[in-house]
Amino acid sequence: MTGMRAAIIVAGGTGERFGGSGGKQLARVAGSAVVVHALAAFASADTIDTVILVCHPERVREYTEAVEAALGSGVLSAVVPGGETRRLSVAAGMAAVPTDASVIVVHDGARPLVEAAVIDGAVRMLESTDADAVVVGHPAYDTLKVVDADGRVLNTPDRSTMWVAQTPQVFTSSALRRAHESAAVDGFDGTDDASLVERIGGTVLMTQGPRWNIKVTVPEDLGIVEAVFAERQDADRDA
Repeated sequence: MTGMRAAIIVAGGTGERFGGSGGKQLARVAGSAVVVHALAAFASADTIDTVILVCHPERVREYTEAVEAALGSGVLSAVVPGGETRRLSVAAGMAAVPTDASVIVVHDGARPLVEAAVIDGAVRMLESTDADAVVVGHPAYDTLKVVDADGRVLNTPDRSTMWVAQTPQVFTSSALRRAHESAAVDGFDGTDDASLVERIGGTVLMTQGPRWNIKVTVPEDLGIVEAVFAERQDADRDA
């Protein structure tokens, strides 16, 4: 598998839990907007040929201007309006992916700490196997509880078999398109794109990434992101 690799960066949410003007993807941290940090990593990844940004339909111009001001006009091949759900937003991004792409990478625009090495590692892992998808994540280190709507604990699952799924998630183009077509027919949204591929019987592998590849969800998360970027800068100076 050596065709074009396309990345879809999903920034179409309203950020209701985050609050604040502009939402989480355009919140500034470590000198740039959250989504700009994510896009910069994809722009520097060796395995990515084209990058598509999906954002809120009413903010296409705002996102385009913010990204171009920070990274220049050559980073994005397209900025497209998203849909009412994550699945529909990713589908909108796929519509802009060249038909000859063999690999599609999906990433949350609210995960600014992703690094090019993580992206490249996941893409190369997919291309070296017969799997349909590779998901970056890490083992669950905390004890997990299954609870009902009232907060009553129902059971404690075996933590040794549990992983926390993050993004990037890397797919063969054919598997992701089939999975989305099936989900659209059945009205299935899922919680991530890998769940759509799992649903049609695809093989999905996990690969371990750094725990700090967090998704910015609430304002307090920006402090964590700021601290990680500061640590990286210190490490670069000491190198």
